[in-house]
Amino acid sequence: MALRDPHVEGSWGYCPFLLITGRPCGGCGGLRAVNDLAHGQVVAALSSNVLAVVLLVSAVVAWIVWVGRRARGRDVPLVRVTPARLIGVTAVFLVFTVVRNTPWGAWLAP
Repeated sequence: MALRDPHVEGSWGYCPFLLITGRPCGGCGGLRAVNDLAHGQVVAALSSNVLAVVLLVSAVVAWIVWVGRRARGRDVPLVRVTPARLIGVTAVFLVFTVVRNTPWGAWLAP
């Protein structure tokens, strides 16, 4: 079975937002970023999608903190999902999408 390379256009499908608007959404390049991180290519990952890298690092840190708390016997959830956090994450995603599609944020585009 052959593995798919996320750097090959269309190997994992296409982003509907990109197809409709011709502009990358906040998630475009995320799969390439994770693939690059898995291969130890941090600069390439940041170039593909800096937000995906930040979210992945945040998730790993949250998991490590959670494991430490669980090891000490504390029964805590991995993440507390609140309306404020959902709004915050959505706002960051939308702002990132807008900024990467402007001239001053063009360096964020995949």
